[in-house]
Amino acid sequence: MKLLLLCLGLTLVCAYEEGNHDVVTSNINMAKISGEWYSILFASEEKENMEEYDGLKIFLEYLKLLDNSSLSFTFFVKANGECTEHSLICDKTEKDGEYSAVYNGVNKFHIAEAVYNDYIILYNVNINNEKEIHVTELCARKPDVRPELKKHFEKFCRKHGIPKENILDLTKTDRCLQARWSQVAQDSRIFPSMASPSTCDKFCDLIAIMIAMKALSLHLL
Repeated sequence: MKLLLLCLGLTLVCAYEEGNHDVVTSNINMAKISGEWYSILFASEEKENMEEYDGLKIFLEYLKLLDNSSLSFTFFVKANGECTEHSLICDKTEKDGEYSAVYNGVNKFHIAEAVYNDYIILYNVNINNEKEIHVTELCARKPDVRPELKKHFEKFCRKHGIPKENILDLTKTDRCLQARWSQVAQDSRIFPSMASPSTCDKFCDLIAIMIAMKALSLHLL
């Protein structure tokens, strides 16, 4: 029975990898990367020092390609039990597909793999105090992903010398989602155009009702 389940699991993983023809690993179209993202899995080459990498453990919120080809990052970081939102501009380097930014040291990263409407895998090299750290993160368009995608990320990590035990499942931690959604709700109240279409429709309906009620009250007077 265990052998049957193992074979079934391997079949599903292989089917996922062979059947997903939308996977892009080079010449990433950064315009298609723009939009909302959620951090799913985080991994580093050195598990014993994972606590040192909290500053690199970002909870991605939004990516946007700028007119000058730079990349705007919006993300949350949790420190001392408090979630704070950050924005960072990353500039292209001379290396194709690579971006750099100064944040807890010098970072050079690229998107190693992408399915534009589903997930991306970020690979970052951080240099701080003459120490080089390699970290990678799986991000998705939704707050969680199917198990086979997590298995796929494990395989990616193994190829880059990162064992399974060095992978942290961020979906089982506080990813600052409450702070994130509170911020989105606040933005939608202040700038309705930044909200989702459904939120904008509700906002416009509310304004229309208020105008109609005001007109009716004036008519009755």
